[in-house]
Amino acid sequence: MISLIITGHGHFASGLFSAVEQVIGPQEQCIAVDFPPEMSTQQLDEKLTQVLASLPQQDGVLFFTDLLGGSPFRSSVLLSQILEHSDVVAGTNMQMLAEMLMERDDISSTETFVTQALACGQQGMLSFKQKQRETTPSLSSDEDGI
Repeated sequence: MISLIITGHGHFASGLFSAVEQVIGPQEQCIAVDFPPEMSTQQLDEKLTQVLASLPQQDGVLFFTDLLGGSPFRSSVLLSQILEHSDVVAGTNMQMLAEMLMERDDISSTETFVTQALACGQQGMLSFKQKQRETTPSLSSDEDGI
């Protein structure tokens, strides 16, 4: 099973993980690492390294972060570069994380997992009104109404 580390600014990671567990239940091999304002980047690096060491890595490790280019993202990228089967996904949302945790047992490749996670994340972002307009047939001017 692929191990997951969720990290982000403030309490993004623990909040997101808590919400996902409320919806789909407790998760193994998945740990949230927050980056509160009082934590230095060095402390974040140390915490991520410690968490990484506590997780099985033989099937791969994926880092899910909040912002592209932020400290949690950069720290995760540095760690992922020393791991054989790993990657970092930025812009994590609840739709993405929940769906991927439910699919995790069926996916053995980190590359496939990341591709599917990105698709799930994009599918979870929509405007209700735009989606409604796309799916509701419109009447043309030459059609009679009901």
